[in-house]
Amino acid sequence: MPLLTIITITYNAEQFLERTLFSVLKAASLVPGVADSIEYILVDGASQDGTLQIAERYSNLFARIVSEPDAGLYDAMNKGLSLATGDYLWFLNAGDEVHDGQVLSRLLHAIQNPADVYYSDALFVDESGQEIGLRSEVTPHALPQNVHWRDFALGMKISHQAFIVRRAIAPLYDATNLSADIDWEIECLKKSGKTVFLPFVLCRYLTGGLSVQHRRRSLLDRFKVLRKHFGLVPTVVNHIKIAARGLRFYPKLK
Repeated sequence: MPLLTIITITYNAEQFLERTLFSVLKAASLVPGVADSIEYILVDGASQDGTLQIAERYSNLFARIVSEPDAGLYDAMNKGLSLATGDYLWFLNAGDEVHDGQVLSRLLHAIQNPADVYYSDALFVDESGQEIGLRSEVTPHALPQNVHWRDFALGMKISHQAFIVRRAIAPLYDATNLSADIDWEIECLKKSGKTVFLPFVLCRYLTGGLSVQHRRRSLLDRFKVLRKHFGLVPTVVNHIKIAARGLRFYPKLK
């Protein structure tokens, strides 16, 4: 079985998909025996644009391409989970990129000393590919080198695209919750016997996405997730802290 399964979810993603595929191709080309080490799966939600035509141009990258209607992002991610055979999972969605050509070789080397979770920082980029900055620097979420699930009390501590987990401990996503990625990371960390910080940036993360497009519902769903793990009263108190932190932090970005 491969060491690593990379899963890319798409729906009408022709604008950004090629940057993702090219970054994987570039990094994979530098890994000896890559066919035995990495499995790449694309799960598409029956796109109506040129997404699949772009994917076909990179067909040699993929172990599997699936295109069919789904019930949304996290339903598609659950499909990816069910198809994966690698020891570890890495979700890298359309528009996101492997940070540089050395990442896959460094990651596969790190995995030789097994842990349950590996994580790092993510470099934020905009739609044009312009670098915005490291997530730990341009958001309030400083990145600890010894993370614990309780560090998520004030929100998502690690970018989902910079979070790699052993498949054996990975639960399914709650496909009804727009903040299911936070819940999933917390659940993985709760099960993790060993969590390792990687001293290199894993990905270039395209800002935006589902939670930004549906901001109000995403915030309500985040509250549900944090209440589940931390209790009602602490979550209410922590959301007051989150709001105050936002008022202090975000004006500095302007």
